[in-house]
Amino acid sequence: MNIQFDKTSGVAAELTITFEKADYQENVEKALKNYRKKAALPGFRPGQVPMSLMKKRFGGEITAEEVQKLLSEKLYGYLRENKIDMLGDPLASEKQQPVDFEAEQLNFIFDIALAPQFDAKLTDADKIPYYSIKVTDEMVDGQVKAYAQRGGHYDKVESYQEGDMTKGHIAELDADGNIKEGGIQKEDAVILPNYFKNDDQKKKFQGISVNTVITINPAAAYENSTIELSSLLGITKEEAENVKGDFSYQITEITRYVPAELTQELFDQVFGEGKVKGEEEFRAAIKKQLENQFAEDAQLRFMIDVRKYLEKRIGDLEWPDALLKRIMRANNPDKGEEYVEQNYAGSIKELEWHLIKEQLADQTGIKVEQDDVLETAKRQTRMQFAQYGMGNVPDEIITNYANEQLKKKEQIDGLVARCVEEKLGVALKEVVKLTKKSVTLEEFNKLFQEK
Repeated sequence: MNIQFDKTSGVAAELTITFEKADYQENVEKALKNYRKKAALPGFRPGQVPMSLMKKRFGGEITAEEVQKLLSEKLYGYLRENKIDMLGDPLASEKQQPVDFEAEQLNFIFDIALAPQFDAKLTDADKIPYYSIKVTDEMVDGQVKAYAQRGGHYDKVESYQEGDMTKGHIAELDADGNIKEGGIQKEDAVILPNYFKNDDQKKKFQGISVNTVITINPAAAYENSTIELSSLLGITKEEAENVKGDFSYQITEITRYVPAELTQELFDQVFGEGKVKGEEEFRAAIKKQLENQFAEDAQLRFMIDVRKYLEKRIGDLEWPDALLKRIMRANNPDKGEEYVEQNYAGSIKELEWHLIKEQLADQTGIKVEQDDVLETAKRQTRMQFAQYGMGNVPDEIITNYANEQLKKKEQIDGLVARCVEEKLGVALKEVVKLTKKSVTLEEFNKLFQEK
Protein backbone atom coordinates (compact mmCIF):
# COMPACT_ATOMS: atom_id res chain seq x y z
CA MET A 1 0.00 0.00 0.00
CA ASN A 2 1.17 3.50 -0.77
CA ILE A 3 -0.32 6.87 0.25
CA GLN A 4 0.78 10.04 -1.46
CA PHE A 5 -0.32 13.51 -0.33
CA ASP A 6 0.35 16.46 -2.67
CA LYS A 7 -0.74 20.05 -2.06
CA THR A 8 -2.09 21.51 -5.27
CA SER A 9 -2.50 24.99 -3.74
CA GLY A 10 -2.37 26.64 -0.34
CA VAL A 11 -5.86 25.35 0.42
CA ALA A 12 -6.25 22.20 -1.66
CA ALA A 13 -4.53 18.84 -1.89
CA GLU A 14 -4.69 15.56 -3.77
CA LEU A 15 -4.39 12.30 -1.85
CA THR A 16 -3.72 9.05 -3.72
CA ILE A 17 -3.98 5.61 -2.15
CA THR A 18 -2.61 2.63 -4.04
CA PHE A 19 -3.42 -0.94 -2.98
CA GLU A 20 -1.70 -4.13 -4.10
CA LYS A 21 -3.69 -7.37 -4.02
CA ALA A 22 -1.70 -8.48 -0.99
CA ASP A 23 -3.08 -5.54 0.99
CA TYR A 24 -6.64 -6.85 0.96
CA GLN A 25 -6.51 -10.45 -0.28
CA GLU A 26 -6.41 -12.01 3.19
CA ASN A 27 -9.49 -9.99 4.22
CA VAL A 28 -11.31 -11.10 1.07
CA GLU A 29 -10.49 -14.79 1.72
CA LYS A 30 -11.68 -14.51 5.33
CA ALA A 31 -14.91 -12.78 4.27
CA LEU A 32 -15.57 -15.46 1.61
CA LYS A 33 -15.09 -18.22 4.19
CA ASN A 34 -17.49 -16.55 6.60
CA TYR A 35 -20.07 -16.02 3.87
CA ARG A 36 -19.66 -19.65 2.71
CA LYS A 37 -20.82 -20.88 6.14
CA LYS A 38 -24.32 -19.51 5.53
CA ALA A 39 -24.48 -19.35 1.72
CA ALA A 40 -27.24 -21.56 0.26
CA LEU A 41 -27.04 -22.34 -3.46
CA PRO A 42 -29.22 -24.86 -5.34
CA GLY A 43 -27.71 -28.33 -5.04
CA PHE A 44 -25.51 -27.53 -2.04
CA ARG A 45 -26.10 -27.60 1.68
CA PRO A 46 -25.15 -24.44 3.66
CA GLY A 47 -21.41 -24.41 4.23
CA GLN A 48 -20.73 -26.96 1.45
CA VAL A 49 -20.57 -24.64 -1.57
CA PRO A 50 -17.16 -25.11 -3.27
CA MET A 51 -14.83 -22.15 -2.70
CA SER A 52 -14.19 -21.91 -6.46
CA LEU A 53 -17.92 -21.37 -7.03
CA MET A 54 -18.07 -18.88 -4.14
CA LYS A 55 -15.30 -16.84 -5.72
CA LYS A 56 -17.00 -16.96 -9.11
CA ARG A 57 -20.41 -15.94 -7.77
CA PHE A 58 -19.49 -13.53 -4.95
CA GLY A 59 -15.78 -12.75 -5.30
CA GLY A 60 -16.19 -9.41 -7.06
CA GLU A 61 -18.84 -8.09 -4.67
CA ILE A 62 -16.96 -9.16 -1.54
CA THR A 63 -13.67 -7.80 -2.89
CA ALA A 64 -15.31 -4.41 -3.47
CA GLU A 65 -16.74 -4.41 0.07
CA GLU A 66 -13.45 -5.30 1.72
CA VAL A 67 -11.47 -2.80 -0.35
CA GLN A 68 -13.98 -0.10 0.57
CA LYS A 69 -13.59 -0.90 4.28
CA LEU A 70 -9.79 -0.83 4.00
CA LEU A 71 -9.88 2.37 1.94
CA SER A 72 -11.98 4.19 4.54
CA GLU A 73 -9.75 2.98 7.37
CA LYS A 74 -6.49 4.03 5.68
CA LEU A 75 -7.85 7.33 4.30
CA TYR A 76 -9.20 8.69 7.58
CA GLY A 77 -6.36 7.15 9.55
CA TYR A 78 -3.84 9.06 7.44
CA LEU A 79 -5.76 12.31 7.80
CA ARG A 80 -5.94 11.90 11.60
CA GLU A 81 -2.35 10.84 12.08
CA ASN A 82 -1.00 13.67 9.95
CA LYS A 83 -3.42 16.19 11.47
CA ILE A 84 -4.66 17.37 8.09
CA ASP A 85 -6.84 20.45 8.74
CA MET A 86 -9.58 19.49 6.32
CA LEU A 87 -12.88 21.15 5.40
CA GLY A 88 -15.76 18.76 4.78
CA ASP A 89 -15.13 15.21 3.60
CA PRO A 90 -12.66 14.02 0.96
CA LEU A 91 -14.13 14.05 -2.54
CA ALA A 92 -13.47 11.43 -5.18
CA SER A 93 -11.22 13.19 -7.67
CA GLU A 94 -12.51 14.04 -11.10
CA LYS A 95 -9.36 12.19 -12.28
CA GLN A 96 -10.60 8.98 -10.71
CA GLN A 97 -10.96 6.16 -13.25
CA PRO A 98 -13.43 3.27 -12.89
CA VAL A 99 -11.97 0.67 -10.55
CA ASP A 100 -11.32 -2.84 -11.86
CA PHE A 101 -11.23 -5.03 -8.76
CA GLU A 102 -9.60 -7.83 -10.76
CA ALA A 103 -6.54 -5.65 -11.42
CA GLU A 104 -3.24 -6.24 -9.65
CA GLN A 105 -3.16 -2.64 -8.44
CA LEU A 106 -6.01 -0.34 -7.35
CA ASN A 107 -5.69 3.45 -7.35
CA PHE A 108 -7.99 5.83 -5.49
CA ILE A 109 -7.60 9.60 -5.86
CA PHE A 110 -9.22 12.13 -3.53
CA ASP A 111 -9.46 15.91 -3.57
CA ILE A 112 -9.01 17.46 -0.12
CA ALA A 113 -10.22 20.97 0.79
CA LEU A 114 -7.79 22.45 3.32
CA ALA A 115 -8.64 25.07 5.92
CA PRO A 116 -6.92 28.42 5.41
CA GLN A 117 -4.21 29.19 7.98
CA PHE A 118 -4.66 32.23 10.22
CA ASP A 119 -4.20 33.31 13.85
CA ALA A 120 -7.34 34.24 15.80
CA LYS A 121 -5.82 34.20 19.29
CA LEU A 122 -6.65 37.19 21.49
CA THR A 123 -4.65 38.91 24.25
CA ASP A 124 -5.05 41.89 26.57
CA ALA A 125 -3.62 44.01 23.76
CA ASP A 126 -6.87 43.50 21.85
CA LYS A 127 -9.57 46.08 22.68
CA ILE A 128 -13.21 45.05 22.30
CA PRO A 129 -16.21 47.25 23.20
CA TYR A 130 -18.50 46.03 25.96
CA TYR A 131 -21.86 47.74 26.42
CA SER A 132 -24.02 48.02 29.51
CA ILE A 133 -27.62 49.16 29.11
CA LYS A 134 -29.14 51.58 31.61
CA VAL A 135 -32.40 50.37 33.15
CA THR A 136 -34.62 53.43 33.57
CA ASP A 137 -37.78 53.99 35.59
CA GLU A 138 -39.63 54.32 32.27
CA MET A 139 -38.54 50.80 31.30
CA VAL A 140 -39.75 49.42 34.61
CA ASP A 141 -43.04 51.31 34.19
CA GLY A 142 -43.45 49.81 30.74
CA GLN A 143 -42.84 46.28 32.00
CA VAL A 144 -45.23 46.78 34.93
CA LYS A 145 -47.86 47.88 32.42
CA ALA A 146 -47.13 44.88 30.18
CA TYR A 147 -47.54 42.43 33.06
CA ALA A 148 -50.75 44.16 34.11
CA GLN A 149 -52.05 43.85 30.53
CA ARG A 150 -51.19 40.15 30.37
CA GLY A 151 -52.84 39.47 33.71
CA GLY A 152 -56.01 41.42 32.89
CA HIS A 153 -59.55 40.30 32.11
CA TYR A 154 -62.55 41.20 29.93
CA ASP A 155 -65.61 43.04 31.26
CA LYS A 156 -68.91 43.62 29.51
CA VAL A 157 -69.74 47.33 29.46
CA GLU A 158 -72.63 49.46 28.29
CA SER A 159 -70.87 52.16 26.25
CA TYR A 160 -67.89 52.10 23.86
CA GLN A 161 -64.41 53.47 24.56
CA GLU A 162 -61.43 53.36 22.24
CA GLY A 163 -59.90 49.89 22.33
CA ASP A 164 -63.15 48.04 23.14
CA MET A 165 -64.44 45.03 21.20
CA THR A 166 -68.00 44.99 19.86
CA LYS A 167 -70.32 42.19 18.82
CA GLY A 168 -73.55 42.52 16.95
CA HIS A 169 -75.79 41.79 13.95
CA ILE A 170 -74.45 43.07 10.64
CA ALA A 171 -76.64 43.30 7.55
CA GLU A 172 -76.03 44.55 4.02
CA LEU A 173 -78.06 47.63 2.96
CA ASP A 174 -79.51 48.48 -0.43
CA ALA A 175 -79.22 51.81 -2.24
CA ASP A 176 -82.11 53.25 -0.20
CA GLY A 177 -80.54 52.35 3.13
CA ASN A 178 -82.85 49.42 3.82
CA ILE A 179 -81.75 45.90 4.68
CA LYS A 180 -81.07 44.24 1.32
CA GLU A 181 -83.28 41.28 0.49
CA GLY A 182 -81.03 38.23 0.09
CA GLY A 183 -78.03 40.33 1.10
CA ILE A 184 -75.17 39.41 3.40
CA GLN A 185 -76.08 39.07 7.08
CA LYS A 186 -74.23 37.70 10.06
CA GLU A 187 -75.08 37.31 13.74
CA ASP A 188 -72.42 37.92 16.40
CA ALA A 189 -70.11 39.74 14.02
CA VAL A 190 -67.06 40.86 16.01
CA ILE A 191 -65.50 44.25 15.29
CA LEU A 192 -62.50 45.94 16.90
CA PRO A 193 -62.77 49.49 15.57
CA ASN A 194 -59.18 50.24 16.58
CA TYR A 195 -58.11 47.99 13.71
CA PHE A 196 -60.01 50.02 11.13
CA LYS A 197 -57.70 51.70 8.65
CA ASN A 198 -60.25 54.43 7.90
CA ASP A 199 -60.60 57.08 10.65
CA ASP A 200 -64.08 58.21 9.50
CA GLN A 201 -65.43 54.69 9.94
CA LYS A 202 -63.68 54.40 13.29
CA LYS A 203 -65.34 57.61 14.57
CA LYS A 204 -68.82 56.11 14.09
CA PHE A 205 -68.25 54.00 17.22
CA GLN A 206 -67.47 56.93 19.52
CA GLY A 207 -69.95 57.14 22.38
CA ILE A 208 -72.23 54.35 21.15
CA SER A 209 -73.92 51.98 23.61
CA VAL A 210 -75.38 48.49 23.59
CA ASN A 211 -78.42 48.13 21.23
CA THR A 212 -77.32 51.13 19.15
CA VAL A 213 -77.65 50.68 15.39
CA ILE A 214 -75.06 52.40 13.20
CA THR A 215 -74.25 52.37 9.49
CA ILE A 216 -70.75 51.43 8.47
CA ASN A 217 -68.89 50.61 5.27
CA PRO A 218 -66.67 47.57 5.96
CA ALA A 219 -64.85 47.87 2.61
CA ALA A 220 -63.88 51.46 3.43
CA ALA A 221 -63.08 50.57 7.04
CA TYR A 222 -60.59 47.89 6.02
CA GLU A 223 -59.51 49.58 2.79
CA ASN A 224 -60.81 46.67 0.69
CA SER A 225 -58.80 44.01 2.53
CA THR A 226 -60.55 40.83 1.35
CA ILE A 227 -59.08 38.78 4.20
CA GLU A 228 -60.54 41.03 6.91
CA LEU A 229 -63.84 41.48 5.04
CA SER A 230 -64.33 37.75 4.52
CA SER A 231 -63.62 37.10 8.21
CA LEU A 232 -66.02 39.79 9.42
CA LEU A 233 -68.89 38.90 7.09
CA GLY A 234 -68.44 35.12 6.98
CA ILE A 235 -67.95 35.00 3.20
CA THR A 236 -65.19 33.86 0.85
CA LYS A 237 -62.36 36.17 -0.22
CA GLU A 238 -63.69 36.03 -3.77
CA GLU A 239 -67.13 37.19 -2.59
CA ALA A 240 -65.51 39.91 -0.47
CA GLU A 241 -63.97 41.46 -3.58
CA ASN A 242 -67.48 42.56 -4.65
CA VAL A 243 -68.46 44.08 -1.28
CA LYS A 244 -68.41 47.89 -1.57
CA GLY A 245 -71.60 49.23 0.05
CA ASP A 246 -72.94 50.11 3.51
CA PHE A 247 -74.05 47.74 6.26
CA SER A 248 -76.17 48.24 9.36
CA TYR A 249 -74.56 47.10 12.59
CA GLN A 250 -76.69 46.60 15.72
CA ILE A 251 -74.46 46.45 18.82
CA THR A 252 -75.48 43.58 21.12
CA GLU A 253 -72.36 43.48 23.29
CA ILE A 254 -69.38 45.67 24.16
CA THR A 255 -66.37 44.11 25.85
CA ARG A 256 -63.49 45.98 27.45
CA TYR A 257 -60.13 44.58 28.42
CA VAL A 258 -59.24 45.66 31.95
CA PRO A 259 -55.56 45.42 33.03
CA ALA A 260 -54.87 43.60 36.28
CA GLU A 261 -54.45 45.65 39.43
CA LEU A 262 -51.06 45.65 41.13
CA THR A 263 -52.03 43.16 43.81
CA GLN A 264 -50.34 40.14 45.37
CA GLU A 265 -52.24 37.94 42.94
CA LEU A 266 -50.42 39.54 39.99
CA PHE A 267 -47.07 39.50 41.79
CA ASP A 268 -47.46 35.76 42.46
CA GLN A 269 -48.53 35.15 38.88
CA VAL A 270 -45.40 36.80 37.50
CA PHE A 271 -42.69 35.73 39.96
CA GLY A 272 -44.18 32.81 41.88
CA GLU A 273 -46.09 32.64 45.13
CA GLY A 274 -44.60 34.81 47.85
CA LYS A 275 -41.42 35.62 45.90
CA VAL A 276 -42.13 39.36 46.01
CA LYS A 277 -44.46 41.30 48.30
CA GLY A 278 -45.80 44.72 47.58
CA GLU A 279 -45.42 47.04 44.61
CA GLU A 280 -41.96 48.25 45.61
CA GLU A 281 -40.52 44.72 45.63
CA PHE A 282 -42.40 43.96 42.39
CA ARG A 283 -40.75 46.92 40.65
CA ALA A 284 -37.33 45.99 42.09
CA ALA A 285 -37.73 42.42 40.82
CA ILE A 286 -38.69 43.69 37.38
CA LYS A 287 -35.63 45.98 37.34
CA LYS A 288 -33.42 43.01 38.21
CA GLN A 289 -35.12 40.95 35.52
CA LEU A 290 -34.42 43.65 32.94
CA GLU A 291 -30.80 43.96 34.08
CA ASN A 292 -30.32 40.21 33.64
CA GLN A 293 -31.93 40.32 30.24
CA PHE A 294 -29.76 43.24 29.14
CA ALA A 295 -26.67 41.47 30.49
CA GLU A 296 -27.42 38.56 28.15
CA ASP A 297 -27.95 41.03 25.29
CA ALA A 298 -24.62 42.67 26.14
CA GLN A 299 -22.90 39.27 25.99
CA LEU A 300 -24.46 38.64 22.60
CA ARG A 301 -23.27 42.02 21.36
CA PHE A 302 -19.80 41.39 22.78
CA MET A 303 -19.42 38.21 20.70
CA ILE A 304 -20.67 40.05 17.61
CA ASP A 305 -17.96 42.66 18.19
CA VAL A 306 -15.34 39.95 18.78
CA ARG A 307 -16.33 38.46 15.43
CA LYS A 308 -16.19 41.80 13.62
CA TYR A 309 -12.83 42.63 15.20
CA LEU A 310 -11.22 39.31 14.27
CA GLU A 311 -12.67 39.19 10.76
CA LYS A 312 -11.19 42.63 10.13
CA ARG A 313 -7.85 41.69 11.70
CA ILE A 314 -7.59 38.42 9.79
CA GLY A 315 -8.59 40.00 6.49
CA ASP A 316 -9.49 38.14 3.31
CA LEU A 317 -8.66 34.43 3.34
CA GLU A 318 -7.99 32.08 0.47
CA TRP A 319 -10.62 29.35 0.14
CA PRO A 320 -10.75 26.24 -2.08
CA ASP A 321 -13.89 27.60 -3.75
CA ALA A 322 -14.29 24.94 -6.43
CA LEU A 323 -13.95 22.10 -3.92
CA LEU A 324 -16.22 23.70 -1.35
CA LYS A 325 -18.90 24.25 -3.98
CA ARG A 326 -18.65 20.58 -4.92
CA ILE A 327 -19.06 19.66 -1.25
CA MET A 328 -22.04 22.01 -0.99
CA ARG A 329 -23.67 20.36 -4.02
CA ALA A 330 -23.02 16.90 -2.55
CA ASN A 331 -24.59 17.94 0.78
CA ASN A 332 -27.66 19.39 -0.98
CA PRO A 333 -28.49 16.87 -3.72
CA ASP A 334 -32.05 18.17 -4.05
CA LYS A 335 -30.86 21.74 -4.71
CA GLY A 336 -29.65 23.12 -8.01
CA GLU A 337 -26.59 25.11 -9.06
CA GLU A 338 -28.46 28.36 -8.44
CA TYR A 339 -28.82 27.45 -4.75
CA VAL A 340 -25.07 26.93 -4.42
CA GLU A 341 -24.24 30.24 -6.10
CA GLN A 342 -26.78 32.16 -3.98
CA ASN A 343 -25.70 30.66 -0.66
CA TYR A 344 -21.98 30.06 -1.09
CA ALA A 345 -20.75 33.49 0.08
CA GLY A 346 -22.89 33.34 3.24
CA SER A 347 -21.77 29.80 4.04
CA ILE A 348 -18.11 30.87 3.73
CA LYS A 349 -18.64 33.67 6.27
CA GLU A 350 -20.18 31.20 8.72
CA LEU A 351 -17.40 28.68 8.04
CA GLU A 352 -14.79 31.34 8.79
CA TRP A 353 -16.53 32.19 12.08
CA HIS A 354 -16.69 28.48 12.94
CA LEU A 355 -12.92 28.14 12.40
CA ILE A 356 -12.29 31.29 14.47
CA LYS A 357 -14.37 29.90 17.34
CA GLU A 358 -12.45 26.61 17.19
CA GLN A 359 -9.18 28.51 17.72
CA LEU A 360 -10.66 30.61 20.53
CA ALA A 361 -12.12 27.52 22.23
CA ASP A 362 -8.70 25.87 22.03
CA GLN A 363 -7.02 29.01 23.43
CA THR A 364 -9.44 29.36 26.36
CA GLY A 365 -9.82 25.63 26.96
CA ILE A 366 -13.61 25.68 26.96
CA LYS A 367 -15.55 22.46 26.37
CA VAL A 368 -19.25 21.89 25.85
CA GLU A 369 -20.83 18.95 27.65
CA GLN A 370 -24.33 17.51 27.32
CA ASP A 371 -25.43 19.23 30.54
CA ASP A 372 -24.24 22.58 29.17
CA VAL A 373 -26.42 22.17 26.08
CA LEU A 374 -29.41 21.22 28.25
CA GLU A 375 -28.92 24.32 30.40
CA THR A 376 -28.76 26.48 27.27
CA ALA A 377 -32.00 24.91 26.03
CA LYS A 378 -33.65 25.51 29.42
CA ARG A 379 -32.53 29.14 29.50
CA GLN A 380 -33.85 29.68 25.97
CA THR A 381 -37.15 28.04 26.94
CA ARG A 382 -37.52 30.28 30.01
CA MET A 383 -36.97 33.35 27.84
CA GLN A 384 -39.68 32.17 25.44
CA PHE A 385 -42.15 31.67 28.29
CA ALA A 386 -41.18 35.06 29.76
CA GLN A 387 -42.12 36.77 26.50
CA TYR A 388 -45.69 35.69 27.21
CA GLY A 389 -45.57 36.90 30.80
CA MET A 390 -44.97 33.43 32.22
CA GLY A 391 -41.99 34.06 34.45
CA ASN A 392 -42.65 31.42 37.09
CA VAL A 393 -43.03 28.24 35.05
CA PRO A 394 -41.98 25.19 37.15
CA ASP A 395 -38.52 23.81 36.40
CA GLU A 396 -39.99 20.40 35.54
CA ILE A 397 -41.98 21.89 32.65
CA ILE A 398 -38.98 23.92 31.48
CA THR A 399 -36.82 20.77 31.51
CA ASN A 400 -39.42 18.78 29.54
CA TYR A 401 -39.63 21.48 26.87
CA ALA A 402 -35.82 21.68 26.70
CA ASN A 403 -35.48 17.89 26.34
CA GLU A 404 -37.93 17.99 23.44
CA GLN A 405 -35.65 20.48 21.68
CA LEU A 406 -32.70 18.12 22.17
CA LYS A 407 -34.52 15.41 20.20
CA LYS A 408 -34.28 17.45 16.99
CA LYS A 409 -30.88 17.48 15.27
CA GLU A 410 -31.39 20.85 13.61
CA GLN A 411 -32.09 22.40 17.02
CA ILE A 412 -29.20 20.60 18.72
CA ASP A 413 -26.70 22.12 16.26
CA GLY A 414 -28.03 25.60 17.00
CA LEU A 415 -28.02 25.03 20.75
CA VAL A 416 -24.43 23.73 20.70
CA ALA A 417 -23.30 26.75 18.67
CA ARG A 418 -25.08 29.08 21.09
CA CYS A 419 -23.58 27.28 24.09
CA VAL A 420 -20.07 27.61 22.62
CA GLU A 421 -20.55 31.34 22.04
CA GLU A 422 -21.93 31.86 25.54
CA LYS A 423 -18.94 30.10 27.10
CA LEU A 424 -16.52 31.95 24.83
CA GLY A 425 -18.15 35.25 25.78
CA VAL A 426 -17.49 34.61 29.46
CA ALA A 427 -13.93 33.37 28.89
CA LEU A 428 -12.85 36.10 26.46
CA LYS A 429 -13.97 38.89 28.80
CA GLU A 430 -11.07 37.79 31.00
CA VAL A 431 -8.61 37.78 28.09
CA VAL A 432 -9.14 40.99 26.10
CA LYS A 433 -9.19 44.60 27.22
CA LEU A 434 -12.83 45.69 27.50
CA THR A 435 -13.73 49.17 26.32
CA LYS A 436 -16.77 49.63 28.56
CA LYS A 437 -19.59 51.86 27.36
CA SER A 438 -22.86 52.67 29.12
CA VAL A 439 -25.68 53.28 26.62
CA THR A 440 -29.43 53.69 26.46
CA LEU A 441 -31.55 50.87 25.06
CA GLU A 442 -32.21 52.96 21.95
CA GLU A 443 -28.48 53.48 21.39
CA PHE A 444 -27.84 49.78 21.96
CA ASN A 445 -30.49 48.72 19.45
CA LYS A 446 -29.02 51.06 16.84
CA LEU A 447 -25.79 49.06 17.00
CA PHE A 448 -27.60 46.15 15.33
CA GLN A 449 -28.59 48.39 12.42
CA GLU A 450 -25.00 49.13 11.59
CA LYS A 451 -23.38 47.17 8.81
